[in-house]
Amino acid sequence: MKRFLNSALLVCIGPALCLGFPGSARAQGLTAEQVVEKHITAVGGREALAKITSRRATGVIVISSPVGDLSGPVEMSAKAPNKMRATMHIDLTAVGGPGEMLIDQLFDGTTGWMINSMQGETPMAGDQLEGAKNAYFPSPLLNYKANGATITLEATQKVNDRDALVLLFAPKAGAPSRMFFDAETFMLVRTTSKVNNPQVGDVEQVSEPTDYRAVDGIKVAFTIAQSAAGQNITMKFTKIENNVALDDAMFVKK
Repeated sequence: MKRFLNSALLVCIGPALCLGFPGSARAQGLTAEQVVEKHITAVGGREALAKITSRRATGVIVISSPVGDLSGPVEMSAKAPNKMRATMHIDLTAVGGPGEMLIDQLFDGTTGWMINSMQGETPMAGDQLEGAKNAYFPSPLLNYKANGATITLEATQKVNDRDALVLLFAPKAGAPSRMFFDAETFMLVRTTSKVNNPQVGDVEQVSEPTDYRAVDGIKVAFTIAQSAAGQNITMKFTKIENNVALDDAMFVKK
């Protein structure tokens, strides 16, 4: 069971925010900065987005593995500027396993841990650690210049048979990532990044948010599909709350 659940994925809910906005960036001759501003406006606007200081999402996670699908409840929490925690209780009995496995990923703004009840505790390091530091909530695009990041508009690509505008997001430190926006609606449809995972080496992580719904005037993805190192997971949230009270202690490993 261990080899199918290598904790290669670092789940995050902050960037998965978007709302439709008409027009094509290429057709309008938009710059990378203008794409960012139109996206932020589409989300709900800078003022509304800046008021979101925390979020808690609960739902179900499904992990696909060679021995069958594994599932269980998932709770994800984020707090500005970049604290996060994702807790999953995976039922192993569906594939003949010994009960439940706990996966807990947490980052307190400085230090992060990947905790697996079957594999033990592993501190975040390298690209994983830098990625957690750069996952500013509620969106890394909101204040990217102040945080030392740069963006570049790349050539249009296809995502699910639709044109997508591609922004290369390069943080001050750590691995760059690419954000794909539907060329007509400006909805975020994919994020990709390559990181070095101590357990499996270089890994490409892909995240595709869908099923956007309004929560306090901000559009949030209620379904997120992620893949890395041959492992696929899907999270479907049933409840997402903004500006909930989250104690800083919950992001610190006990």
